[in-house]
Amino acid sequence: MGFPRPRVVVSACLGFAACRYDGSLIPHRVVEAMGRYVEFIPVCPEVEIGLGTPRPPVRLVQEKGTVRLMQPDTGKDLTEAMQRFARAFLDRLPPVDGFLLKNRSPSCAVKDAMVYTADGMRGPGLRAGLFAEAVLERFGDLPVEDEGRLTNRSIREHFFTAIFALAALRETLEEGRMKDLVAFHTRYKLLLMAYSPRRLGELGRIVANPERAPLETVRARYAAAFRAALRHPPHRPVVVNALLHAFGYFSDRLSRAEKAHFLETVAAYRARRLPLSTPLALLRSWTARFDEPYLRQQAFLLPFPEELISLEDSGRGEGWV
Repeated sequence: MGFPRPRVVVSACLGFAACRYDGSLIPHRVVEAMGRYVEFIPVCPEVEIGLGTPRPPVRLVQEKGTVRLMQPDTGKDLTEAMQRFARAFLDRLPPVDGFLLKNRSPSCAVKDAMVYTADGMRGPGLRAGLFAEAVLERFGDLPVEDEGRLTNRSIREHFFTAIFALAALRETLEEGRMKDLVAFHTRYKLLLMAYSPRRLGELGRIVANPERAPLETVRARYAAAFRAALRHPPHRPVVVNALLHAFGYFSDRLSRAEKAHFLETVAAYRARRLPLSTPLALLRSWTARFDEPYLRQQAFLLPFPEELISLEDSGRGEGWV
């Protein structure tokens, strides 16, 4: 199965340019691994608004009920400059499939930028950086992650699944034909079942188009509902149902020992002792062995390139539950 090339906006400091406030570059193994399969669009918002490298650090400061982007050493208020740049940059972006931004950054953090008080004390709570805030407002239905969270295997695999699925959808919609959308929906049925059976039903009705809506309307409805289906990681019991559904295609052709082994593997996945890639690998092997045509085309069995599968797992953050 071939894979489209997702288009992902990435913080330039993550291996692309030495543009951190201290002049450093941050190599990241996940970003490096993605490089063979992903079209990256690097950006450093702080450099883009005219700050040099190296530069005095900037921070988020809360005063009079609002949060400002300040450079304490110079006293500069960079809030409007950052907001103008974010609007202009996002306006001119080509169609993209996701964002991968620097964590803890006052400009790029997705959810963990520190906020300070006007007198330099650490304020309560964490929030998105100013550039990331604009991204979330404009592209909240796309995968938006920070590189720190991708050390969690489940979060990482959900991010990969989503960006490759959305890239495939983008390419399908560019073809502009109804038959291509129908073929896409068929290919993603099991993956949608693993994410949301309700959304699978909704998307099936959109493709069926009983009211004979115009093609452009169908495409827009489908794209919105598909993005919504993949917005959050799926729950493990729902994924288990999809695994067992796929298993049913050849369970009567397997030995008793093979069936027992698969069910034990699924139980270990559900109990968080094994990654999803383990039962999926078994399903792929049986699909090849029995030459099962329906499963052979299902994106669920290999939703992103196998080379991106890694057992590395920090155990931190929220994963497939």
